[in-house]
Amino acid sequence: MLEKIRDIITHINSFQAESSEEVENFRLKFLSRKGELNLLFDEFKLVANDQKRVVGQELNALKNLIEEKFKELSEKVNEGAGNNTRLDLDLSLPSTPNSLGSLHPLSIVRKRIVEIFSRMGFNSEDGPEIESDWYNFSALNFAENHPAREMQDTFFIEKAAVQKDDILLRTHTSNVQIRLMEYKKPPLRSIMAGRVYRNEAISARAHCQFHQVEGLYVDKNVSFKDLKDTLLHFAKEMFGKDTKIRLRPSYFPFTEPSAEIDVTCFICHGKGCNICKHSGWVEIAGSGMVDPDVLKNCNIDPEEYTGFAFGMGIERITMLKYGINDLRLFFENDVRFLRQFKGA
Repeated sequence: MLEKIRDIITHINSFQAESSEEVENFRLKFLSRKGELNLLFDEFKLVANDQKRVVGQELNALKNLIEEKFKELSEKVNEGAGNNTRLDLDLSLPSTPNSLGSLHPLSIVRKRIVEIFSRMGFNSEDGPEIESDWYNFSALNFAENHPAREMQDTFFIEKAAVQKDDILLRTHTSNVQIRLMEYKKPPLRSIMAGRVYRNEAISARAHCQFHQVEGLYVDKNVSFKDLKDTLLHFAKEMFGKDTKIRLRPSYFPFTEPSAEIDVTCFICHGKGCNICKHSGWVEIAGSGMVDPDVLKNCNIDPEEYTGFAFGMGIERITMLKYGINDLRLFFENDVRFLRQFKGA
């Protein structure tokens, strides 16, 4: 074995490489897993004990020699390649401008909504997307047999024996309202924007995930007029100063009284078109006065405080604002679609 090691040392000392391919071949031959160095170390296990010290010293010397030779060859080849590199550029040509991306349309509209309400004194709050039944349903006055609790509407992660202990993906950002009222004392004036999930078939008008913005204002002497004035100001800022709003009676478990909010169609300006189904109005949000039972669930005295809440889908506002007719476009990441919003 000593003779084999010394023959390899002689070969390495005389080895020269002129290209990176030859250096790589050297590495494969001597330093790879199946290279000669590893084979020698495997063979070393069979050497007699009285010879192991001498052979081991020679084998370690060979290992160091191979590593140093590989380093020397690599540096030599790389240095030679650097000296032969040509700068084949025409420095007199004008530079290529940077290709800028664009914000996603949902991000643009979300940012605009937050900006409008922040100027009215609303601060932004956030909360978990994985939620318990209490924050998503029970504290918001959803009865145990309410249809929204059924599997066709909600993604349940863990069904528990006790209803309020169910774990699920939130179906609205109202869970943040409950958490806010539970841990902070009035006055409260906040908006909550985020992703929500519902177990629905994906189509041009529905998706299993979408985005909502909800608002909450709780203080002494908050009235329905405050709600109307807030949403009217938002509509004028978002869709134009000539926009009008209409409130239609509705029902939500967590507000009483409740109302759907319509705005005059900003496409036809109330004359009637396909967007507004020739009614002159388009629905943008649901709203109402916070139900006294919801305030009680959060340890807020409804005799002392009142409040209003509202919620709107960011996708719906975006579709109306930009004339988009298919909800699925927001989630497909088609660059042809996204490029249309550069500079928006």
